[in-house]
Amino acid sequence: MMANADMHALLDRLRDAATPQAVMDAVGRATLDMVGPGLLTINAWHAQTAQIERLWSSDPAAYPVGGSKTKGDTAWTRQLLVRGEVFVGEGDEALAAVFDDIAVIRALGLNGVVNVPLCHRGAVIGTFNYLANVQTWTAEEIAALRVLGQIAMPAVAELVGG
Repeated sequence: MMANADMHALLDRLRDAATPQAVMDAVGRATLDMVGPGLLTINAWHAQTAQIERLWSSDPAAYPVGGSKTKGDTAWTRQLLVRGEVFVGEGDEALAAVFDDIAVIRALGLNGVVNVPLCHRGAVIGTFNYLANVQTWTAEEIAALRVLGQIAMPAVAELVGG
């Protein structure tokens, strides 16, 4: 997982990142390098309107930037977006229970997710979502995704006006 060479490459790219988009590009590349193939989306959370807005995507054809969805009151929403707790889903049934776009997820061959809340000043302002073809997530993968999400958080805060 977070090999020194990968971390140095990320830090070098972040040094040169002059915009929120460049920060998310650097973190996105590092995520795929460190954790392996999968789908990463970085989103803003607009609590007032209960809307998730996609700011960055590793697969813009399937999940284009600018896409948004309204999130109702569910156990997943309360865990991730209200309490700011990581959600780990493993297996098709776990994903189908929480994602209304499960058909797209299945078509991409993905069956596991780690949703990391991006918190700023005590509130959730976004999510860092990584889906992959995994049977189970390791503690190291979850920790790496949490760290990578926090590295992306200031770019999200800048874009949402935080």
